[in-house]
Amino acid sequence: MSAGSRRARVEDVHALASGMPHVTVVHSSAGNPVYQVGHKSFVFFRTPRPDAFDPGTGERYADVIVFWVPSESDKQALVQDQASPFFTTPHFDGHLSVLLRAGRIGELTLTELTEVVQDAWLTQASPTRAAHWLKARGEQ
Repeated sequence: MSAGSRRARVEDVHALASGMPHVTVVHSSAGNPVYQVGHKSFVFFRTPRPDAFDPGTGERYADVIVFWVPSESDKQALVQDQASPFFTTPHFDGHLSVLLRAGRIGELTLTELTEVVQDAWLTQASPTRAAHWLKARGEQ
């Protein structure tokens, strides 16, 4: 099995997000990490909120990770499939982001998670930083 095809883990989110260029990590008032580029969040670990909860018990999810996405169509592609680990809530209507429970991160491969984190970074990085990063990768 190649490294990219192995199941993703929560520590991969931290490694991938912090490994992108010009990233800083700030912490929410609850201590949760928020990954930013140019003072703009692109991945963050959310505190339990009333909009994301277990439908059977009503208990708030304590393990939600938020990822920015490039467009509404990208968001819909990730959340429309009922089998997808990504979801959204009405609180995020009109916001270009998707949610993922850390408890379901293993449903993604490392390659899939890498793409989500890189896309999140690209959505928030300045055009110059994004262009430099893409060029260095031979993608522009």
